[in-house]
Amino acid sequence: MTTMVAVTLADLAYRYRQFLIAIIGAGLVMSIALVLSGLTNGFTAETDWTVAAAGANRWIITTASEGRIASVGVFPQSDLTLIGGNRGARSDPITVFPQQVVEVGDGSVTVNVMGVRPGGLGDPRVTRGHTVEGSGQVVVDLTAGIPLGAHVRVGSLHLRVVGLVSNRTLLGGGPMAYFSLRDTQLLNLGGRPLATAVLTTGDPTSVPAGLQVLTNSQVESNTIASLGPAVSSINSFRILMWIIAGVIIAALLYVSALQRVQDFAILKALGSSNAALLGSLALQAVLVSLAAAAFAAIVSNFMGGLFKQPIDIPASSFFALPIIAVVVGILSSLVALRQATGADPAAAFG
Repeated sequence: MTTMVAVTLADLAYRYRQFLIAIIGAGLVMSIALVLSGLTNGFTAETDWTVAAAGANRWIITTASEGRIASVGVFPQSDLTLIGGNRGARSDPITVFPQQVVEVGDGSVTVNVMGVRPGGLGDPRVTRGHTVEGSGQVVVDLTAGIPLGAHVRVGSLHLRVVGLVSNRTLLGGGPMAYFSLRDTQLLNLGGRPLATAVLTTGDPTSVPAGLQVLTNSQVESNTIASLGPAVSSINSFRILMWIIAGVIIAALLYVSALQRVQDFAILKALGSSNAALLGSLALQAVLVSLAAAAFAAIVSNFMGGLFKQPIDIPASSFFALPIIAVVVGILSSLVALRQATGADPAAAFG
């Protein structure tokens, strides 16, 4: 066994250029798989951040919205006074309108608009500037790329950017823009006193017909559910990346096995079993896979900037990475099994 390990390590050192190419190639593919994990987790993270930033315990929205804050279901703002069992709690109406176009100079940016009462629930903490204090003002997320103090136009509204926030995106990286509630009503509701949700710090016991009370976690899960097809596609692509990484390592081992047929013949002539030869190939594959995984873990941390969508690679992915790498390595080694076990010991003396 010790001899077999020594032979395996010696071959790795002898053919280090070939193995280095495989480590880099497979590592880059694995890093993409990690980033894709972060991409799918980013949908959850951004929704959590944006919902939590509203500062509410409960969301009251229409039943037709299916619990999604970006589904525009309106109801009279006056329904706020009909909410029962919520004494002593803070309650504020808001409006949410996705995919609104903000014109900035000669360009434009698509944002998700939330209309809030100045100083009320939903009004976010800013990293620069100040919150919305009245009509004609807007606070935007940094990813929108709109500078503080800029003058923008949304439909018929002319607004000035008075504050900037961070980590406030929704629906796949769409930056949030916070208007005054009145401005959003003028923009999308003909000036009528309507809302798409009521935020509250209490726990209402009754609401008007057609409305429902949801917790933050329910709103988050329902909103993320609308991105189900996108998440499924990304997960399928992530699995494909692992398969490609396995193919790269398998191709390397197969070529290496072809070059080592004489070595295998000698080892068999010296009494090595087929199981020992397979173990040598598996060890080689696992070492290459683990090296590729380590390379991927480092590179993936620098790839997040390539995406506008938040990338939040879960810690579980890094813990699972070496395990998956070992499995990929063992499966890849099977490709070269026939070359090792089929070697003729007589060839060692030919």
